[in-house]
Amino acid sequence: MGVLQVAQLGNDVLRCKAQPVNNISDKNLGGIIDNLIATVIETNGVGIAAPQVSISDRLFIMASRPNLRYPNAPKMEPTAMINPRLISHSEDRVKDWEGCLSVPGIRGLVSRYRVINVEYTNREGKLKRQELTDFMARIFQHEYDHLEGIVFLDRVESTTDLMTEDEYQKQILQLKN
Repeated sequence: MGVLQVAQLGNDVLRCKAQPVNNISDKNLGGIIDNLIATVIETNGVGIAAPQVSISDRLFIMASRPNLRYPNAPKMEPTAMINPRLISHSEDRVKDWEGCLSVPGIRGLVSRYRVINVEYTNREGKLKRQELTDFMARIFQHEYDHLEGIVFLDRVESTTDLMTEDEYQKQILQLKN
C-alpha cells in the first residue's frame, strides 16, 4: 500500500464530476482502495474521495476514528464506497465545522442533513444500503460532494464562517474540553 499525493484546491480534478466505476472486479480497483485507505490514515483524515488523489472515479473511503483533527469522531473501520448514492435525507440539517485534505489549513461551518439513507457497492461487489446519522452522515455528504466536483467551501454560507485550522484548534476545541 502506498500513500498518494492529495490534489489541492485549484486542481481541475476537484471540480469535475467523477465517472462511475463500471468494473468492480478490476484488479486495479483493489489497489486503488488500499492506497486510498493508506492515504486517509497517514493524513489523519476521516474520509477521502478518489478525485482527491487525481482519480476521477465515483469511489470514496469513510474511515472515521478519533484523531488530532477530529478528536470526538466515532470509530468506523475504513470502508470503500463504490458508486455511492444518496437515496433520501431528513429535513433537519445541522451546521458543524469541516476541513478537507484538499483545502489544508482552513475550516468552514457547513450545513448538512442530519440523517441520510445511502446505497453503495462495497469492495466485494455487494450492494449495501444503510442509514447514516450526524458525523457519519456529514462525512458521506462531504465525500459525495467531491464526486460531484464540489468542495466544502462551496457550501459555506458566509466568509465569516471560515477560520484557519490553528484558530479552530484554539477556539473550538478548547470550548469542547
